[in-house]
Amino acid sequence: MSIPRLTQAEVDSLLTEVPGWTLREDGKAIVCSFKFKDFNQAFGFMTRVALYADKHDHHPEWFNVYNRVEMTLTTHDADGLSARDAAMARAIEGYL
Repeated sequence: MSIPRLTQAEVDSLLTEVPGWTLREDGKAIVCSFKFKDFNQAFGFMTRVALYADKHDHHPEWFNVYNRVEMTLTTHDADGLSARDAAMARAIEGYL
């Protein structure tokens, strides 16, 4: 089953909705870096995102060091961005 990719207009609209997210150089993902007060806050944020991701069966690529979390959203089955990434980015913004 192929998942449809977002159109360029949909990507542009999404990027205006989720401040701090940028389009990766290849255009197939969006990326964002988050900085928190300490590890506890960063880990709490990651836990909230993980619960959402598991419930929606769509998981971010991420990297964490102490109070920093770097995240990439893409849909491999779409070979780019899909509505699933848009929903995830909006949910993540709500956890900040």
